[in-house]
Amino acid sequence: MKVDFHVHSTASDGTCSPSSLAEIAKGYAALALTDHDNMDGIAECRDACAKAGVPFVAGVELSIEPGEGFDKFHLLALGVDHENAAFKAFLCRILDGRNARNEQIIANFRRMGIGMEGIEAYSHGDVLARPHFAKWLMDHGYASSVMEAFNNYLLPDSPKETRCYEERWHPSQSDAFSAIHGAGGLCVMAHPKYWRRRWKVTGPEFADAERELARLKEAGLDGVEALYQANTPEENAEFTRMAKKLGFLLSAGSDFHGSNKPKISLGMTVSEAFIAPLLSALLQGA
Repeated sequence: MKVDFHVHSTASDGTCSPSSLAEIAKGYAALALTDHDNMDGIAECRDACAKAGVPFVAGVELSIEPGEGFDKFHLLALGVDHENAAFKAFLCRILDGRNARNEQIIANFRRMGIGMEGIEAYSHGDVLARPHFAKWLMDHGYASSVMEAFNNYLLPDSPKETRCYEERWHPSQSDAFSAIHGAGGLCVMAHPKYWRRRWKVTGPEFADAERELARLKEAGLDGVEALYQANTPEENAEFTRMAKKLGFLLSAGSDFHGSNKPKISLGMTVSEAFIAPLLSALLQGA
């Protein structure tokens, strides 16, 4: 069967509208919309999924404190009530942090003589993200590709003379888990292979990941994106093994962004045994 619990639309940095995702996902056992830091596309995607007969899960992807010794923790909030007032306020705090970071990035570019005129038009909603900056740089001749724009300007390890990257505020793990659970959702770690930057080159250090995941299970993490489209077969097998061992719900996601990540297609093929516990937890009573 096919599912996808990690999908982006034009409400953040994807290129497909929320409603068009439902058309692509016809026949899926479930589709979750997980745009960055906002849930503006939820109603549109939910209604389109209802028409297409696709079970829908409301979600959002958050960047939270990674933990000591780690670099990046992306957390998927799945099955949240997108109208929950406390959760909406929590998302507003995160967006404020993102916007403050964007102002710093723009100031860095301007100091280099790159004005970034019209950058706001590259965002289709409230979220202006680094892929939008990268696309602007490519369109205005400062890079030949989005990847080159990231490498030269937008990464923590971009060359010092061109680096415009800035860190942004991240909520703590405990605050994020509490906010998601308070809105009726599940906390699922996205792409654990990116937890440390060096793992992109060296591959994950699975023993370290397992120790920290055991701590996170006690702290309130509910699941792990054990199957991820950019994983190697070994990574899928190892993250599935440790997630099962630690008692996590197992998830599968593509991280689909449309043409912004052209090598990634919508949908993950999974067995019923693999995905049934998560489906049950998310869709019961839906």
